[in-house]
Formats: sequence, structure tokens, C-alpha cells
Amino acid sequence: QVQLVESGGGLVQAGGSLRLSCAASGSIFSINSMAWYRQAPGKQRELVAGMVSGGSPNYADSVKGRFTISRDSAKNTVFLQMNSLKPEDTAIYYCNVVARTLGATRSSWGQGTQVTVSS
Repeated sequence: QVQLVESGGGLVQAGGSLRLSCAASGSIFSINSMAWYRQAPGKQRELVAGMVSGGSPNYADSVKGRFTISRDSAKNTVFLQMNSLKPEDTAIYYCNVVARTLGATRSSWGQGTQVTVSS
């Protein structure tokens, strides 16, 4: 199994910055992809940013130029640097990791971290 632990959410004023972290642990042979999703109240979960191992990052149009996804491969950790935050970025943010484990490739989700941007 793969365990994901997220951190870094909080309350910030519009225009501010936050950095989210998600550390993966467990019986991981390799990681296929790492991504961040978010879900605002009353809305569906949406992809914010993702990166396939060996590929280029992709971003939702609403966060391009403001958010940056990065990865520390040695620590199986993915980050989301969020700058110029807007009230509409308020949501619960979830990391997702697709990893090859003992016997199977698994998609795992973090517990979610709240990001609140005040106007």
C-alpha cells in the first residue's frame, strides 16, 4: 500500500502564497505520476496540476502562471507552490499518486488539506 501525508494548507489573504507538500511512503517500486486536485464546496473535484514521471507538468488554465508543481524524487514528495492566490482558489486540495507497488499499480489519495483565501 501507499500512504500519502499532506501538509501546508491554511488561511491566506488574496495575493499571498502557500506551499503544499505531499509525501508518499510504503512499498513503492516506482512512481508513474503525481498530481494535485482540489474540490470547492458544491463543486466537483478538478485537476490543478500534474506531472507524469519523465514528462512535463500540466496545469489547469485557471492556475497557469501562478502555481508550480515540483517533485523530490529521492523523497517521493510532490510540492505545489501557489502564488498570487485568489479567493476562488479556496478549496480542499488533494494529492494523488499513481505508483507501482508490490503486485499492482495503484492510485492513492491524500487526506486533503484546506486552503482558504480571503479577499
